[in-house]
Amino acid sequence: MFTLYEKTAADCSRMITENYSTSFSLGIRMLHKNFREPVYNIYALVRYADEIVDSFHAYDKRNLLSKFKQETFEAIESGISMNPVIYSFQKTVNKYQIPLDLIQAFFKSMETDLSQNIHEKESYEAYIYGSAEVVGLMCLRVFADGDEVLFNQLKTPARALGAAFQKVNFLRDIKNDHDELGRIYFPGVDFKDLQKEAKHKIEEEILQDFNRALTGILLLPIGSRVGVKLAYNYYIKLFERIRKVPPAQIQNTRIRVPDIQKALIFVSTFLQQKMDDFWLSPSPTLS
Repeated sequence: MFTLYEKTAADCSRMITENYSTSFSLGIRMLHKNFREPVYNIYALVRYADEIVDSFHAYDKRNLLSKFKQETFEAIESGISMNPVIYSFQKTVNKYQIPLDLIQAFFKSMETDLSQNIHEKESYEAYIYGSAEVVGLMCLRVFADGDEVLFNQLKTPARALGAAFQKVNFLRDIKNDHDELGRIYFPGVDFKDLQKEAKHKIEEEILQDFNRALTGILLLPIGSRVGVKLAYNYYIKLFERIRKVPPAQIQNTRIRVPDIQKALIFVSTFLQQKMDDFWLSPSPTLS
């Protein structure tokens, strides 16, 4: 009944993802075709909510976010919205039965960005859960596709992967978060004078998250494993580059992965998966 509208809405979510994140877009392209649209739909909504709290300084951000949140939940209940991003998101939520408490936790973290700039351990962990871990869980609902046993088995690694990505982003974006937005996410860290020991402690925490995440990635169905592994490999490379630079450099420079290295990560991940598929596939029977 809404075929043209649904396609247009889905195209909007895909375009938003591609414009905002080349790395995630590459990962999504390596997912099975059945998973691409729902993951685009998830990313576009969380990206737009994040954009409200990070960018719309000339407007009433709290009111904008409140309306965005309200319309999201109304759309999930009614199954319709004239906002194409929200429409596509609710379609994914309803199809894959994404729990509403995950969405509530996400918006709570976005609301936190409007009122809290310095975090203690408890608020930091709650923020990480709502801003990143639940996004990993939403995507896992899509990848599990109704398999509750698989979803429950991989919940912890999915949360760890979301946390690792977010913490790497925090390190990469220290200058913008601290200087422009006035935010300090890592508890007890003085980003005006970030010391080597403090940076190392954060990096060890991130490394533990990555290690926990990898165990889950290897257990994902083939249709989702390659795309998730590509995103993992990209962030590992970004993390390695951050680890190599002194604290003063990440305070003044946004570390990034050059485009040529992104291309190499894409090719190597793809070829590695092809090799894995070959060795794991049944041997042909000679007649």
